[in-house]
Amino acid sequence: MAKFVMMSMVFAVVLLKSAAAQTVHVVGDSMGWDVPNNGDTAAFNTWAATKQFVVGDILTFNFATNSHDVQQVPKASYDACTSSNPIGTLITTGPANVTLDSAGDHYYICTIGRHCQFGQKLSISVSATPGASPSPTPPTTTTPPTTPSPNSGTPEDCTPAPTSGPTASSPGGSTTPPAPTSTPGSSSPAVSVGVLVPMMAVVMGFFF
Repeated sequence: MAKFVMMSMVFAVVLLKSAAAQTVHVVGDSMGWDVPNNGDTAAFNTWAATKQFVVGDILTFNFATNSHDVQQVPKASYDACTSSNPIGTLITTGPANVTLDSAGDHYYICTIGRHCQFGQKLSISVSATPGASPSPTPPTTTTPPTTPSPNSGTPEDCTPAPTSGPTASSPGGSTTPPAPTSTPGSSSPAVSVGVLVPMMAVVMGFFF
C-alpha cells in the first residue's frame, strides 16, 4: 500500500511539472488570428519574434468560425500562400488550440480568399527544451600574413662581406713583401760587366 502511494505521488509531481512547463501562446495577442488591419504582412512574425516556443506549448488561434481557418503547411506552401501540401487537418472552428509536438520550423496560414497574401500567416521556430537555441556559428577570421621587415633577412644576409687585405702571413705574423720588379733604365751587376769589358779592350789597344 505504501509503495502504491509513493508511486502515485511521483506520478502527480511529474504531471504538475509537465503542466507547469507548458506555455499557452495567444497568436497575435489582442489582434487575434485575423487579417492585419494596417497592411503589415509581417505582423504575426513580428509577434512571434518576441516569444520562445518549446515542444509541448500550445498555440491559441482566436477567430470567428467561418471567417478564418488554420492550416499547417511546409515552407514552400507558406511562401506561396497555397494549401496544396497541407500538414494535418484544416481547422475551421474557432477558437482553436494547436499543441506543438515537434521541434523545428512550423508554418501556418489562413486558406480563405487572399487572407494569407494580406499577412494572415505565421512562422515559428520550436525548441526541444526550454532555453535551447541553435548555437551561433563563430565568425571565420583570417590571420593576415606577416610582412617581413625591411631590415630582416635570412642568415645568409647577415654573413659579413670579405674585406680586402693580405691573404698570406709569415709564421711571425708579418706579411711577405712582394718580389722586386725591374723598371726600364735601372742598373744591375750583369749590365755593368758587359759595358766595362769592351772599354778595357779599347784602352789596351792604344798602348799596344
